[in-house]
This record gives sequence, C-alpha cells and structure tokens, in this order.
Amino acid sequence: MDLNLNGRRALVTGSSAGLGEATAKLLAAEGAAVVVHGRDKERTEKVAQDIRNADGTATTVHGDLADDAVAAEVARAATADGPIDILVNNAGFYRHLSWAEATPDEWRDTYNINVVSGVRMIQHLVPAMRERGWGRVITIGGGLASQPMNTHPQYNATLAARHNLAVSLARELKGTGVTSNVVSPGAILVEATKELVTEIGPARGWGNTWEEIQPNAVNALIPNDQERFGDPDEIAGAVAYLCSEYAQYISGATIRVDGGLIRSAF
Repeated sequence: MDLNLNGRRALVTGSSAGLGEATAKLLAAEGAAVVVHGRDKERTEKVAQDIRNADGTATTVHGDLADDAVAAEVARAATADGPIDILVNNAGFYRHLSWAEATPDEWRDTYNINVVSGVRMIQHLVPAMRERGWGRVITIGGGLASQPMNTHPQYNATLAARHNLAVSLARELKGTGVTSNVVSPGAILVEATKELVTEIGPARGWGNTWEEIQPNAVNALIPNDQERFGDPDEIAGAVAYLCSEYAQYISGATIRVDGGLIRSAF
C-alpha cells in the first residue's frame, strides 16, 4: 500500500530512540521528509543518519519541549526547510513511583513534560496546517489512560489527558482538512522495558534468562491475546496509516495497538 507521503514533512518528537525512532524511520521509508527530535544531540543525529543511509530524507532539531522558549525554537528550526504537515507528539517521560513517592512536584513536572509539551507544539505548528487545508496530528497515548495501574499514578493521569486533548483538538479542527487522532500502545519492548523486566524478573519468580522471564512477565503484567510484548514497528505502522490519505475520514479516534490488552469493546 502506497501511503502517499511523498512531499510531506513530519516532525516526530522524542524520536531519538524507541517508538519515536521507529516512527521516524517508517515515515521516512514511506517518502516523508522527517525532522528527528531529541534532547540528546548525538542520539538524534544518529537516527537521522540512519534514515539518510537508507535513502530517506531527515534533519534534526534538539531541545527540551518542557520549556516555552526552547519549544518555540524547536518549532522554528523544524520549519526552517518548509512547513510541517505531520506532527507526531510522542515525547514523554515517567518514573516508576508509588502514590506515596509521587510528590506534587513530580505530578507537575510529569504533566508539563507529557501534556503541555505537546500542546506547545500543537499551538506552534497546527495553525499553518489549518491555513493550508491539510495536516495530521498523531498523539501517542497508552492503555493506562483508560485502565490505570496503582503505580506511577502521575503518568497514568497524563496519558488520559493526552487522549482527551487529542479528541478536543479533532473537534476544533472540524472542516479544516487537518485530523487529530491517538495511537495507544500496549507494553512495547523497547530497551527500557526489557531492562526493567529483566531486573525485577528473578525476584518475582519469572526466571533468570530473558527466554524464561518474557512469557512469565507477559502473563503477570500484560496478559493479551497475542501473548507477547509489542514491537516498536507495530506502533509506527499505525501512525503511518493515520498520516496517509486513506485515513482522512478518521477523526478523534483512538487506535489501540496492544495485542488485546485493553478488554473493553469501546
């Protein structure tokens, strides 16, 4: 399927690793000119170079989107070579904390990074999409938005806010040719996930090797119909589809890519 992204320019926030990296690489492979964003310059440049080595088009921008002035500069730099047609708000942050450990300051910082940072980029980049009559805003959410755990409550709440703002934005963009949707991953096997599960696995009786730990971790933490962790490329595929012309009639939707982890039919 040709997603017809040739000539489109995409900014993927937090794309120096993990889901963002996979998304940036797939959008580039589908023909989009990608702006890779990250706080770590070396890692960000490596992702962009990987894209160029695969005959894709990529530039980079760096900076912490939790800061108003820095976010404005990132948006300015991202549009230096042309307007942004596709914004993927992927950048996010959390720490594994209990209710007792998650202080009010931690809640404020997590909300600023996970929610307000995305709002900053929307306000900088979406008005021009509206003027041109075409655009895509994809917010990376998560199943914890609707099915929260008892741990890291400050993170669960920000995911719910991300889902909510994306739907509100879709209503705001009615009739403009710009869409806003959510891709909601389940537990995806990025490096940090594997490190965490490997660390806690032996103490929980899941085994001592990854081959032993993985199926037990899935059954204990994320029981799903596919009986495994997801792959970053599976999230990237959903994002790429929503960016395409085929998805013009999808508005304010949440596309769950979680192997059936969330049990609700709606």
